[in-house]
Amino acid sequence: MGFVLPPPAPPSVAIAGSDDRFAVRRIYCVGRNYAEHAREFGNDPDRDPPFFFLKPADAVVDSGSTLPYPPATADLHYEAELVVALGGGGADVPEAAALALVWGCAAGNDLTRRDLQAEAKAMRRPWDMSKGFDASAIVGPLRRGPVPEGHIRGLLNGTVRQEAKLSDMIWPVAGVIAHLSRLVTLAPGDLIFTGTPAGVGAMQRGDSFSVEIDGLAPAVVTIG
Repeated sequence: MGFVLPPPAPPSVAIAGSDDRFAVRRIYCVGRNYAEHAREFGNDPDRDPPFFFLKPADAVVDSGSTLPYPPATADLHYEAELVVALGGGGADVPEAAALALVWGCAAGNDLTRRDLQAEAKAMRRPWDMSKGFDASAIVGPLRRGPVPEGHIRGLLNGTVRQEAKLSDMIWPVAGVIAHLSRLVTLAPGDLIFTGTPAGVGAMQRGDSFSVEIDGLAPAVVTIG
């Protein structure tokens, strides 16, 4: 059996210190996983369980890319995040076993068309077009190994705009994986964007944004 059209090459991200690539199956994103970010959008972090949205796998973009300003928005926002790459999978994964699924981690940037998101929220519609547009998932080189500790920072044109400890997450990585595995069956190749700290803001044409996480290579993008 053949294909009517040639199948596309699998989306992938770089691996630090290697010429190999990590093939991407799905991209899951956690909403509102830092208390101060939840509060800056008027939500109660003590009451909200984790919720998830997706980006297409082929929305992934390597660090160092220069991208055109995306269409259909006048309010493009950066969101600095820790990205977890899974090397294992399963359903109903116990939290105590969740970290064993982690292959490695990277710095990432969940680009967001904030005006489209605000409109979708107001009309109780899905976020898909505000989050899952072309080239909206910037991912730095993956470092194989356990989830890092330390700080996450987001720098707009060299000025720190976001900063938090990774331990400030409302739902730590193990809890995120376990909860998500009760909703879908996870598999090798899945990426999980684990949420962004407070301080999100707009990017203009010509701006550069860098996500830095202790122990990981940065994720850098420039809007051309």
